[in-house]
Amino acid sequence: MNTGPVGGAPTPEFQMSKAITFSEYGTPEVLRLSEVTPPEPGPGQVRIRVRAASVNPLDMKIRSGLMAGAVPARFPVVPGLDAAGVVDAVGEGADAAVGDEVLGATAGGSYSEYALLDRPVAKPAALPWEVAASLVTVGRTAFRVLAQLGVGTGQTLLVHGAGGSVGIIAVQLAVTRGISVIATVGEHDIERVTALGATAVRYGDGWDRRVKAAAPHGVDFVLDASGAGVLADSVALTGDSARVITIADMSAAQYGVRFSAGSADRSEDALPQLVEAAADGRLTLPVWRTYPLEEAAAAHADLEAHRNRGKAVLLP
Repeated sequence: MNTGPVGGAPTPEFQMSKAITFSEYGTPEVLRLSEVTPPEPGPGQVRIRVRAASVNPLDMKIRSGLMAGAVPARFPVVPGLDAAGVVDAVGEGADAAVGDEVLGATAGGSYSEYALLDRPVAKPAALPWEVAASLVTVGRTAFRVLAQLGVGTGQTLLVHGAGGSVGIIAVQLAVTRGISVIATVGEHDIERVTALGATAVRYGDGWDRRVKAAAPHGVDFVLDASGAGVLADSVALTGDSARVITIADMSAAQYGVRFSAGSADRSEDALPQLVEAAADGRLTLPVWRTYPLEEAAAAHADLEAHRNRGKAVLLP
């Protein structure tokens, strides 16, 4: 993730377009449908007509001001990290052409009719727009944390929050690598996660006893994608805080656990691999609901209330 300022006014160009913006930190109600000038692509960039924009938990943390120390806002901000769409303008040296269908991480926000991509990845025709946009951040995150853990074939990985988007991709990546996966999930996700090849156990009180029963030979590594206060017991299960990593619990340092964030160590090959796997059915990512662009506030409210069971996607 870019840790510099987010948002800012785009370079003036032709007609005005629509985007979601916010000019102060706050609840979902600060999100407004606004008229903006489409951004101009710089060297290596492409501009896309957005067909789908993923809604991620980080979007809500930025909007609320929770990330203001790490990601200072330059208002007005166009939120959003990921998008998929059709290239309509290219910068010098860009690795795509007008008319190409692409996806990737956006520079300057994705909740908009137009967005910029620094490293566009080709979208296969078989991949739906909403899935293409949804893969970017959660897929790369799952790929990154498995690499950081160093878990390998024949070892046992415990995934907390395996019913969420990062968790469900991590489960699939691990299973295909010959890793035994124990997954803590809600009752409603047990069948779905089991079908992906994991041993699913119900989260909540007593989860550690259920994990021990499911993995009598022990757990080698733990990925916490839940942020549900499971770090102390996870360290106890592995016997080593270096074998535990979280993407969701800000108290990680208290337990000597790594908090994984950002993209500096993220493989550039991850997204094309994930896209190929999703296009041919080897990787699935549930999309819970799509919203028109003007209902971005409703999407944020639904995710903050944990009503979703899969990705939420805006369709500009």
